[in-house]
Amino acid sequence: MLWTEAFKQRVLFNASKAFVRQLDKKRKYEFLQPVYSLNLVNEIFMKEYPDEFIHNYNVVHELHSDEIIDGLHFTFVELPKFQAHSIREKKMAVLWLRFLTEIDEQTKEVPQELLDNPETSKALKTVEESAMSKDELLAYEDFWDKLGAERLLFVDSNKRSMEEGRAEGRKEGLAEGVAKGRAEVARNLLNMGISVEDISKATGISKDEIERYSC
Repeated sequence: MLWTEAFKQRVLFNASKAFVRQLDKKRKYEFLQPVYSLNLVNEIFMKEYPDEFIHNYNVVHELHSDEIIDGLHFTFVELPKFQAHSIREKKMAVLWLRFLTEIDEQTKEVPQELLDNPETSKALKTVEESAMSKDELLAYEDFWDKLGAERLLFVDSNKRSMEEGRAEGRKEGLAEGVAKGRAEVARNLLNMGISVEDISKATGISKDEIERYSC
């Protein structure tokens, strides 16, 4: 892109349209997502800052620049100022330049190098989604919603089964503890000379079982 005096205004206009287009009559303001406008400029337009080639703009408070209204974010990159200083930076620069020059609406097959890199692979997915029609995008989102719902149902089902198992285990443990407590009481009462019949009435343990305690 070439720099002109009206370039920033054109960027602001296009980003604002992208922001507003998210909202139709049925949607609410809280569903609005931020818009990030990335602008690659093939000229040096900020000569007073020779070491800075990335310039970020936000909607900020006039006196307190750390107070930002989220929604519109603008980035301008002065390409002539950019120089890669490491092998990784050079590699990423080449990959992004390939992405910007080789990927368009006519692309049928994506270079493997772009698919293997996490950053460019994510960008390719975004491009693919943005190329969909409204109906295709709705179907795509519906597919992932259903897949997520099935996954959540599976997780919830397993979690519920585990919780039921733990609850059942607690019940069994409690019942076992009560039974042991009654048996101990029955043995103590036997040692005190209380009749088997009275012990059975007091503990709910059968006479035959109590008699076994005395063996």
